Amino acid sequence: MAFSRDPLDELIVPDGTETQERDVVTDGDVLVGGRSTVEFGVRGRNVLAGEGAEFGGAIEADGDCRLDMWCDVAENVLVGQDAYIGERVHVGGRLKVAGDLDIGDDVEIEEGFEANGWIVIRNPMPTIVFLFVYLKHLLLIGEDDTAQQLVSELLEDDADDADTEPLVIPQNATVGDDAWRVSTPATIGDNCRLHGNVRAETIDVGTSCNIFGSLRARGDIFVGDGTRIHGDVTTRNGDVEVGADARVLGDVSCGDLELGPDAEVDGTIRAAGEITMGTTEREQE
Repeated sequence: MAFSRDPLDELIVPDGTETQERDVVTDGDVLVGGRSTVEFGVRGRNVLAGEGAEFGGAIEADGDCRLDMWCDVAENVLVGQDAYIGERVHVGGRLKVAGDLDIGDDVEIEEGFEANGWIVIRNPMPTIVFLFVYLKHLLLIGEDDTAQQLVSELLEDDADDADTEPLVIPQNATVGDDAWRVSTPATIGDNCRLHGNVRAETIDVGTSCNIFGSLRARGDIFVGDGTRIHGDVTTRNGDVEVGADARVLGDVSCGDLELGPDAEVDGTIRAAGEITMGTTEREQE
């Protein structure tokens, strides 16, 4: 992850992320900002959620799981290493931890819990809040290398996973089968398969993705080579680029439109500006 700005000011969907039935599945970590609603369950390496985050399914973390106060998980929480559960968290199923469990007051776990390591009942530090406040401070004083080192130590299990970006869901976001709705930019990596309309400030979709929904942004939208968008692509004040061999199975509405070689738009094109065909701006660069 690049830390040139607030780490939670963008929806980041890393390469290979998929929505499988009722879960979002990724190879790396999952970071969920405070007061966000994830209508899916999540499966990843380490799962960290800020204050008041809600999950509509189960959480499965191969590594650690950290849930700050007032989080709500509709189903089970299964943790491969250690768990840190803040006060007043609600778990609708069972909490099962392979390592140590650090748990706060007034936690409700409807089907009970078990941990193979130590169990400490107290009020754990709100990890997400501390982590990102500290990171923002480091960035403000120009300590980019220190910030990167901190994140590497907290979020990476070993050197083999060092290049795996986390799935980042910003604060106050809503992610579900109906829509991935954020008030920030959205970046979707390569080879992703997602269900739901994407609503963001700007949208950048990588190569060879399948998005089963529409794209709508205030600013620019980019669709990578070989990607399929099963819906409309609409921007209020920006331009649209559609990469080579990409296909939009719906309408396109934008300012300027650039279509790469063999790109297709099945619906109606409404472009207030110019339409360029054959080469996208990124290919020219």
